[in-house]
Amino acid sequence: MKKWLIPIVLIILIALWGMNVNNTVIGLEEGTKEAWADVESSYQRRNDLIGNLVKTVQGAADFERGTLKDVIEARAKATKTTIDPSNITPEQLEAFNQAQSGLSSALSRLLVTVERYPDLKANKNFLELQTQLEGTENRINVARDRFNDTVRPYNEYVREMPRKFIASLMGFKEMGYYQAEAGSEKAPDVDFEFN
Repeated sequence: MKKWLIPIVLIILIALWGMNVNNTVIGLEEGTKEAWADVESSYQRRNDLIGNLVKTVQGAADFERGTLKDVIEARAKATKTTIDPSNITPEQLEAFNQAQSGLSSALSRLLVTVERYPDLKANKNFLELQTQLEGTENRINVARDRFNDTVRPYNEYVREMPRKFIASLMGFKEMGYYQAEAGSEKAPDVDFEFN
């Protein structure tokens, strides 16, 4: 009678362990999804501010239309690039990062161009939006760092033996980290010309 009891107890223990692994991975995955939602929320705030900034700049009748057009197009591309938080891959993160970098670049050109328009630089709405954009860029950096902080324990958990087998059976895969744009580790060359 005791011989058949041992396999049943072992099966129950393995099933309980598997459920524990599954539940832990789900909790870790939900943490990464929440952190990614914070990243997207920060970028959405930036997109909204950029829309308001563009409207403010459009009020300057003689402002360069090409610069505004670049920002509007980059913003549209950035908002179209989305990521499924239940399947975050390095390729998706790279595409998202490229779209956001294109928007950042266009926005930088816009802000440099604004320097030639003293009336616009003195505009209270423009100055307030510019300050909010700076704060939002900081929020974006914090949100990306927090996302990476949640991906690490998730990846460790789904890759460590023997949990790796249960996690892969349940369909959990390693997630990608949000990485800096290629070449960003090099400081830009700055050439000051004195006349």
